[in-house]
Amino acid sequence: MRSAKPLKQLKLSVPAQEAPVSNFLTASGTFQDGDLLLNQKGLRLLSEEKQSQPSETKEFDSEFSLADFETIRVIGKGSGGVVQLVRHKWTGQLYALKAIQMNIQETIRKQIVQELKINQGSQSPYIVVCHHSLYHNGIISLVLEYMDRGSLTDVVKQVKTILEPYLAVVCKQVLQGLVHLHNERRVIHRDIKPSNLLVNQKGEVKITDFGVSAVASSMGQRDTFVGTYNYMAPERINGKSYDYKSDIWSLGMVILECAIGSFPYSRPDQEEGNLSFYELLEAIVDQPAPSAPPDQFSPEFCSFISSCIQKDPQKRLSAVELLSHPFIKKFENQDIDFGILVATLEAPTNFPR
Repeated sequence: MRSAKPLKQLKLSVPAQEAPVSNFLTASGTFQDGDLLLNQKGLRLLSEEKQSQPSETKEFDSEFSLADFETIRVIGKGSGGVVQLVRHKWTGQLYALKAIQMNIQETIRKQIVQELKINQGSQSPYIVVCHHSLYHNGIISLVLEYMDRGSLTDVVKQVKTILEPYLAVVCKQVLQGLVHLHNERRVIHRDIKPSNLLVNQKGEVKITDFGVSAVASSMGQRDTFVGTYNYMAPERINGKSYDYKSDIWSLGMVILECAIGSFPYSRPDQEEGNLSFYELLEAIVDQPAPSAPPDQFSPEFCSFISSCIQKDPQKRLSAVELLSHPFIKKFENQDIDFGILVATLEAPTNFPR
């Protein structure tokens, strides 16, 4: 039996959140939060209209109607609602329909609004496409691109570990998605984890779920404590200001986990069981950063992981810099098809959320 070990007090700073200001439902049946308007015809951002000429005022988009879809099955559940696999009745195209009941907590409602705004402006082949969003009868619905092989979580469950050539292909796609978010959208994702990196049978890997993402300040920094703590950078756990480099720590943790087949932080002396919440936070803050075993992986891979998982964020490379890392370049001229691997896997029947 493992003897009880007293944990030293861990400083966990949770900054106060700004009080939300929202008029959620107008008399016309339109959901409104700040400059965001959403009804059964689609979404509109008033801030975009102010930047256009009066004659260019945008109308609600009516490309989709909920009546056009038939449900196949539920593929995910979360605190805010469910995700269903649906088929468009007239085209046969498959989509993932994320439905959120709006009689939920204010914090979740604000996350949904943030996700809507980021989805509205993200145009990248490395970001899961939000084709349309609707509000009707107290439910917000997002019509999302369907990624038919689930997430990296599903892939690792079946293959146990992912080999370096495939990891290089995965890394390059995720990094290109982060370059889009960081450099073009000025967005910190804040929840990069295996279940938020979706995969399709063509081998495409795309970033999803922007509910806890944040637009960085003019200095590119934030100081709020949200996201999945397993992959959270030390500076965020300590309540310090953080920037885009916090996503890089998370990416390094994800890729290392995919390589070794288990979460990088574990109990000492090969003891069984997962670390508790506070044990994990203490390990991330106080223990040396995880690294790739040099006897199992190439020097390029070990260097890549080290370039991501640095406790000092100033020592981490940016997404742009990592795209030129020797590990990524090593496999660029080789015909590595991640789609061949994932096409042989069983499609998940229920996606993690």
